[in-house]
This record gives sequence, structure tokens and C-alpha cells, in this order.
Amino acid sequence: MESLDPRIVIGVLVALAVVVIAVLLMKRRRTEELRGKFGPEYERLVRERGDAQHAERELDDRVQRVKQLHLKPLSPEHRTRFAEQWRSDQARFVDDPKGAVVEADRLVADLMQVRGYPVGDFEQRAADVSVDHPYVVQNYRAAHDIADRERRGDASTEDLRKAMVHYRALFEDLLDTADAEPREVHR
Repeated sequence: MESLDPRIVIGVLVALAVVVIAVLLMKRRRTEELRGKFGPEYERLVRERGDAQHAERELDDRVQRVKQLHLKPLSPEHRTRFAEQWRSDQARFVDDPKGAVVEADRLVADLMQVRGYPVGDFEQRAADVSVDHPYVVQNYRAAHDIADRERRGDASTEDLRKAMVHYRALFEDLLDTADAEPREVHR
């Protein structure tokens, strides 16, 4: 039996090492891209799924799903109408905080629908919105949580005020009138 030339063995090992390093670098780059695009939503999903690989696969699936939605900008008329409705709802908060939060939730859902987002299940809505609005989706989740607590009679007026602030952050992003800086959760 002939022995292998040591130069060939070394060449194969070097080539294999280069391939492994390239794959690891590509995976690292993809992780950094997703972390940069999704920000806090990336970290939340990694914690929730317990592993970055599953979270990243889900984020990639979200991006592909949203590409199929045919999202559209608002017409000037829609933008004006929604902005007026929001101002009216905010003014309502003083006299009817619970009603204002219910209306804010409905108004955000209506705005999402006009923009082209499906408005079925809350978790799916939040996942879809996270693709283009990753820094305010956590606001949406927080507002929704407060609204759920309110339905159980477990939310204070201060909680409802926070819900309005959270809804406003997503509303402004969806309306395209917010400044370009990413928003943080206002707790």
C-alpha cells in the first residue's frame, strides 16, 4: 500500500481549515447583520428561543414573509386622516384613559392594514412589523401587554399612559412622520 504524500495531506488540511474559517466568518457576519437590523428584537428572540441559530432562522423567515406582503406607503390623505384620529384619541385620554388605549390599539391595527400588513394574530402582526420597525416593536408588545392587563382590570392609569406612549412610537413610525432615529422603549 502506498503512503500519501505529506504535502498533499497538508494541502488538504489547509484547504479544509480555510473552508471552516470562511464558513464561521460568514455565519458571524450574518449574525451581526441580523443583530444590527433587528436590534432589541434579535436579543429578545434569542432569549425566547434559547439559541441564536433558531432565532436567526425565524428572523430570516420573517424577512421572507414580509417581502411577500406588498407593503405600501400612505397616501397624503390617509396620513392626514390617521394623524387627526391620533390627535383626537390622545385628547380623549384625559377623560377616558381606558377608551383611549382601546382606540389607540384599533388605530394602530387600522394603520397597519392600510399599509398592507395582515392584522390577524397579534404575535404574527408583531413579527411582521419587527422587520421594518424593529426598534418600536418592543413598544408595541409593551402596549399590547398593558392593554391585556387592562382587560383583566389590572392596569393603572399610569400603565395606560405608558401604553399610549408605546402605541404612539409605533404609530409614528408606521405613519412615516417620525424622525429617522431608532426609538427606545419608554417605560
